[in-house]
Amino acid sequence: MNDSLTYSKVEKLKSKTTIDLLFTKGRSVAKYPLRLVYLELESGDLQNKTGVSVSKKYFKKAVDRNYYKRVLRETYRHNKHILNVDCEKSFAFMLLYQSKERLPFAKINELTIALFQKFADQFNSDVK
Repeated sequence: MNDSLTYSKVEKLKSKTTIDLLFTKGRSVAKYPLRLVYLELESGDLQNKTGVSVSKKYFKKAVDRNYYKRVLRETYRHNKHILNVDCEKSFAFMLLYQSKERLPFAKINELTIALFQKFADQFNSDVK
């Protein structure tokens, strides 16, 4: 099995303090209906941490929210190589689905690639 196509336990964003910091001090890029909030981590661990979220405002039923969270995790898993722009730094990411629109997997995957590319471009322009 290809190791790079996993979403292991160490990659999951679970720390409440990191999540709070992410939403207070983090920056974001968006590609409607997806949004990526990110924050550079200070720790010596060079592992990116990622979480996904789907708003209860748009999907009232947990079944629907869970479906879109699974889809977001899957698209992240397949395209996370785009986010690994700098081996010297690690980031905390939160991937959010922000729409009532029920998009198919293929469209969400396409938008995820565009979003991650937008982050990589923005990061590279900030570094220069």
